Amino acid sequence: MSEPIGGHHEEEVLGKVYDSRLMRRLVSYVRPYGDMALGSLGLIILSSLLQLIGPLATAVALDLFIRSPGTAPSQVSAPGAVVRNFLLARGIFPADIAVSGLTAVSVLYLAVLILTFLALYAQGYVLQLMGQYIMKDLRGQIFGHLQRLPLNFYDKNPIGRLVTRVTTDVDSLNEMFTAGLVSIFGDLVLLAGIVVVLFWLDWRLALVAFSIIPLLFTLTSWFRIRVRQSFREVRVKIARINSFLQEHITGMPVVQLFNGEGRAFQEFDRINGDHRDINVRSIFYYAVFFPGVELVSAIGVGLLIYVGGGRTISGAISVGALIAFLQYAQRFYQPLSDLSEKYNILQSAMASSERVFRLIDTPVTIASPEQAYSPEVVQGDLEFEDVRFSYKEGEPVLKGISFRVRPGETLAVVGHTGAGKSTLANLLLRFYDIDSGMVRVDGVDVRGWDLARLRRSVAMVLQDVFLFSGSVGANIRLGNEAIGDERIRWAAGEVHALQFIERLPGGFDAVVKERGAGLSVGQKQLIAFARALAFDPSILILDEATSSIDTETEQLIQQALERLLVGRTSIVIAHRLSTIQKANHILVLHKGEVREYGTHQELLAMRGIYYRLYLLQYKDQELGGVEKAIAAGA
Repeated sequence: MSEPIGGHHEEEVLGKVYDSRLMRRLVSYVRPYGDMALGSLGLIILSSLLQLIGPLATAVALDLFIRSPGTAPSQVSAPGAVVRNFLLARGIFPADIAVSGLTAVSVLYLAVLILTFLALYAQGYVLQLMGQYIMKDLRGQIFGHLQRLPLNFYDKNPIGRLVTRVTTDVDSLNEMFTAGLVSIFGDLVLLAGIVVVLFWLDWRLALVAFSIIPLLFTLTSWFRIRVRQSFREVRVKIARINSFLQEHITGMPVVQLFNGEGRAFQEFDRINGDHRDINVRSIFYYAVFFPGVELVSAIGVGLLIYVGGGRTISGAISVGALIAFLQYAQRFYQPLSDLSEKYNILQSAMASSERVFRLIDTPVTIASPEQAYSPEVVQGDLEFEDVRFSYKEGEPVLKGISFRVRPGETLAVVGHTGAGKSTLANLLLRFYDIDSGMVRVDGVDVRGWDLARLRRSVAMVLQDVFLFSGSVGANIRLGNEAIGDERIRWAAGEVHALQFIERLPGGFDAVVKERGAGLSVGQKQLIAFARALAFDPSILILDEATSSIDTETEQLIQQALERLLVGRTSIVIAHRLSTIQKANHILVLHKGEVREYGTHQELLAMRGIYYRLYLLQYKDQELGGVEKAIAAGA
């Protein structure tokens, strides 16, 4: 993927309200839970049908058992006529069972209410349960895909936006499944049922009830268009707030160091105020729409009372039919207004699904080949042959790098910042693929290796140590249960971390906070050393690993490394030349090229880049002292 998926401007694109291609992909996540989906569908139909019974029961009660026994046939509603004919066919007159009939209708009404409650409860429970399962599956798929994507993907995409894909966007999809499409289907079933019943009761009065639909449609269209624009602007503003918060909370030490709290607050206050203003505008639209719906619905009810009351007085329809009409009208208008809310849910879900699937469809460009090389034992023979690499096209970082490190040897890599030292480690671990040339491990191109096997054979300690929330022991083991407590303790002891770990509350069970908060930089570095050694790698990479440790601790680590590097192929990237003088070979990089190669004494004798770096680091010594060091080596 050439362009980043992140950035708050992405939130401006809402896309189609309904996209059949996206919907088919979303439905595929429902298939494993088809029983739940069918069950909820049946419950929706059942609850919609049950909601049609109440007004009919009211009409029957009014027409047959509450009004006077002498009611004219023309004044009995259609459902009342059906019940009356049913009773008369069995020799029962409604007037003879007025009390018991009214009781039966009341019991039926109550039973319908209870069944409706149970159906809606079961429907909501099943839908929410299905939604939780779908969210779990979708989030698992997204996170699994994120773990396989190469590092250049993360170079282009902000982490906060990726977190939004896994959290907020998946929540939007869940809302669509549980409160969007399903509710729309339920509303449509209910509306269709009401239309059929109203025309059955009295088609003329039904047309009166539907006469306000153009007004409702106009009001709904206005609300939908306005809220869509407002919805887009709110998402843009909240994205800017998230971006600002993430940046300034992460960079809080810099903000406080340069007394920037006031400026940061003013900027946040401005962004926060913009978000408030957009929300207030959207509140205005809601404040107009819902009372407007109530007003239009009241007009519809008023028309029904006026026209239906006249028809009732003239004997064209019964009182029960009129009351049923009023109840159905109220139930008919409410779903129409709810459809606008469902429209926004569906639109948000389509936008979220497009972003989620765009992430899922991002190709995994670095993966193990089908016939991957995965040896039982890794010797640690490393070779770079004319390697060229660029993070950005047209800006080469490495320009024809060639060298070889034989098993058990230690190669030190030095050079100015930006020379490409850390890039060597990234290419060896195949975090990135080279532009040309060859990177071999044990004579096999790293692109032919099984990625898991390749990376399992390498341990890497970085300058910026990353610790996970959990315990000290868990950060050393990193989920590898094959590494027992004894080996963890041994590894900590070898790098002289055991002493400070045992002083922590709980020792190896001591709680490690996010990113190792509460531990010193040196302590985190020692834990990282213990982590690397506990895995017993064939290849060890130290990338500025001792730069944050005091001199005394560094000397202790050097003593441990002298023993532990034996039998392991090692690459030591360092600025401190004192830490690499005993390396088998030293590689000097300058602007992406190998400028010097040799031992410590050989490079000093060349009086080139390495010689100048050595003088800069030991500028407090007299030049004659450096010359003596060269002579001693000679």
